[in-house]
Amino acid sequence: MNEALNLMLKKYNCKSISDYENALKEVVQEIALLGLWRAKFYEKAAFYGGSALRILYGLNRFSEDLDFSLLKADEDTNLNKYHKAIESELTSFGLNVDVIPKTKTYRTQIDSAFIKAGTLQNMISIKVPVSLRKRIHKNKVIKIKFEVDKDPPDGFDTEAKYLLQPIPFSINTFTMPSLFAGKMHAVLCRKWQKRVKGRDWYDLVWFIGRNTLLNLTHLELRMKQSEHLKQQDVLTKMELLKLLNNKIDNVDFLLAKNDVRNFIKDQDTLKVWSKDFFRDIVKGIKFENRI
Repeated sequence: MNEALNLMLKKYNCKSISDYENALKEVVQEIALLGLWRAKFYEKAAFYGGSALRILYGLNRFSEDLDFSLLKADEDTNLNKYHKAIESELTSFGLNVDVIPKTKTYRTQIDSAFIKAGTLQNMISIKVPVSLRKRIHKNKVIKIKFEVDKDPPDGFDTEAKYLLQPIPFSINTFTMPSLFAGKMHAVLCRKWQKRVKGRDWYDLVWFIGRNTLLNLTHLELRMKQSEHLKQQDVLTKMELLKLLNNKIDNVDFLLAKNDVRNFIKDQDTLKVWSKDFFRDIVKGIKFENRI
C-alpha cells in the first residue's frame, strides 16, 4: 500500500466494514482536495458544506459530498480539467476510481460529477482484513458527489486552511459564519419530499454549540436567490427565528435521527432531539453582521 495512504488510514482505528468504508470515503475526499490544489482550483473556488466542516473544522460526523462555490459567477467555467486532476491524483495513490460528469437534463447553476470507486477492489488495495472483505458484494461502489455552484450569491467570506496529509497543502474555504449561513439555508429551504435530512439538523446543533456567528447577510442573499425571500425583504433575527420555529413545527425528528445515524458514532447525542429541544437551542444563535 502507498505509505502516505497507509498513514492517512491509521488515524481511523477501523474495526468494522462500516468503519473502513467511512475511512476510505474520507481519504478519497482528502486526496481529491489535493488534486484540486495542484490544479489551482482554489484560485477560483472555495470549499463549503458538510465535508468542509468535517475535514477542516472538526465536525464529528462523516459527510458524503464535496461541495464548492466559485468565488464569482461564471457559468462558462469548464470543470473537465478538474475532474481529470481528481482522477489522476487518486490513481497515483493506487486507488481505482473514475470521475464521471453528471449529464444535465436542464440548465442549472450547479455542475456535478461523481467520484466512483469499486469498494471491494479498493478495500483490497488498502489491505482490509480478508475476513471483512468477504462480506462486501463484488459490485458495491463508493460514490462521492463533486458539485460546484457556478452562480453563487454574494456576501460570503473565505479563508485559507491547511491539511498536512497526504502532503501539506492549502484549501480556500468559506469561513465558519458563512458556512453556518449555508447550513441554515439548507435547514430552512432544502426539499426532500418525505425524507428529512437529519444531517442538517445535526450540523445546526454543532454550530450553535460552538457559539458560531451566523453570516445573516449571506443567508439573506441565498434565500433571495432560491426565491425563499422576496428581493425587497430584509431578513432580521426575529424573522429568522420565526422561520426556524415554523420549520421545527413541521419536522419529524424521528426521521431526522434515522437519517444521521450512519454518519456518527455516538448515538446518544440524538436522544434529546425533539421539537422542544430545537425550539430552545435556536434562541442562542448569534449573528455576525446584523442586529
